[in-house]
Amino acid sequence: MKLWQKANSKKTNEIIDKFTVGKDRELDINLAPFDLFGSMAHAIMLTSIDLLEKQELKSILQECKIIYNEDIKQGKFEIIEGIEDVHSQIEYILTTKIGDIGKKIHSGRSRNDQVLVDMKMYLRHKIEEIVLLTEDLFKALQEKSELHKNDLLPGYTHLQIAMPSSFGLWFGAYAESLVDDLISLQSVYKIVNKNPLGSGAGYGSNFPLKRHLTKDLLGFDDLNYNVVYAQMTRGKMEFLMAQALGVFANTLSKMAMDVCLYNSQNFGFINLPEEMTTGSSIMPHKKNPDVAEILRGKANKLKGLASEIAFVQTNLPSGYHREMQLIKEIIMPALDDFSETLSVATFMIKNLKIKENLLDDSKFDLLFSVENVNKKVIEGMPFRDAYRAIGGEIEAGTYQPIKTLNHTLEGSIGNLCNPEIKEMMNNVIQSFNFEKVHQAFENLLNFEVE
Repeated sequence: MKLWQKANSKKTNEIIDKFTVGKDRELDINLAPFDLFGSMAHAIMLTSIDLLEKQELKSILQECKIIYNEDIKQGKFEIIEGIEDVHSQIEYILTTKIGDIGKKIHSGRSRNDQVLVDMKMYLRHKIEEIVLLTEDLFKALQEKSELHKNDLLPGYTHLQIAMPSSFGLWFGAYAESLVDDLISLQSVYKIVNKNPLGSGAGYGSNFPLKRHLTKDLLGFDDLNYNVVYAQMTRGKMEFLMAQALGVFANTLSKMAMDVCLYNSQNFGFINLPEEMTTGSSIMPHKKNPDVAEILRGKANKLKGLASEIAFVQTNLPSGYHREMQLIKEIIMPALDDFSETLSVATFMIKNLKIKENLLDDSKFDLLFSVENVNKKVIEGMPFRDAYRAIGGEIEAGTYQPIKTLNHTLEGSIGNLCNPEIKEMMNNVIQSFNFEKVHQAFENLLNFEVE
């Protein structure tokens, strides 16, 4: 029996049933802990408005803790054959174990706000996972930046040599990029971290539900107040999440492309570890940067995620529509993919080796032309005259590069500002305040009925 099915309903067609349920049974395993926490918070709230008796609440919470500790935490939780989704499975277990009391848990709830609150808590969890993985990548980049701050690297514009750069600058640039990427994710977290529970099917309830109570019990920062809008956030929050992933993906794809270029024989700036390359079936000399290429491809694929979600909900009016179920099938695998991509990127950065003394090669002499121009400016020559003078030397073949660098500009070769960038990152991470959610869940699991 499905949550929405009436006692006299006819048996559904197997093909139609499979088509409408889709991948819910498979994907909803990810929602199990959050659906359980949502049910526990809802039961506590129902007791506070006398829709459950204290002894009934005690039975519900006791059974929920068993489900959490013995099934979910142990990885044994499953949605059995014939059960439609995670919400149905948990209600089925409660009803099987404690009888009619388990049937009361749905009072004041619709499956609409139930899946919405589950998805919000799931996205909160995945955002925390992304933040922690990003922090690992950030630390790897900063360590490499400091280690190689004095190792020069050609800088390019238009894929032509431009000015001296350094590996310290290159690694550090991607580290700082991740700070801004997390800021974009932070805005999504603020939108996600609002409680929709109590909005029902999108039009509320005549029960005097205490929505602020469930907000606090589940660690949300605020409510989605308007019950119609609460349901409108489904699809919106996944779309915004996908956009934030696209911002990250742009950083990762650019970094992977740099690695592919710098690893090639024509550049020869870095070496990738053996386990990150593959050979050719015909060319014995090949060491292809397959891992970096797949990383680039996965990142580029993520850039299209927001568009895919946008197309699914094109022209939908307010209120719930079954298309929203399809969005779950888009965003959940993508989030797992992204976490894996971040882990691989961190491994790549930690293990690649740079080549030293690159700019000793005379083919890079023109990189230092601006150093020569600036020397004349320091000596009193107007910039335009100095620019023409060095340009004339280059054309005449008399140019001699000045390779002694003294860059003190904030954020340049000699002044990377890595401590300042690290402080920015720490401030962004701390502002998420994930501990509030952890504490809320801990309180639920330890809640005592007085």
